[in-house]
Amino acid sequence: MNFSDYLLLFGGMGLVTYLPRTLPLLYLAHKQLPQWLIDWLGLIPVAILSALLAPSLLTTVADRSFSLGKPELLVAIPTLIFALKTRSLGGTVLVGMLLYWLAGFFI
Repeated sequence: MNFSDYLLLFGGMGLVTYLPRTLPLLYLAHKQLPQWLIDWLGLIPVAILSALLAPSLLTTVADRSFSLGKPELLVAIPTLIFALKTRSLGGTVLVGMLLYWLAGFFI
């Protein structure tokens, strides 16, 4: 590939990356969304985080079988309780890391 092909490639990648983000922003900038849609869109981050965390907390790596005795799950439960009680992101990260480190010694 020559230089102009690379420029075309990077330009196209930039276009398909930013156009889907910019068009809805420009279209919805002066519109009022219904409250039910705003509430529904607020659930998307929770759903994505759950989809990312559930397999690593509940299944084993080798055969993807269900397991409740994984150290990650056993550490996640008290960490979640701490997070709900304190609402401290930094404290939650520290408690989770400390508990995971301690679990390495005992489990």
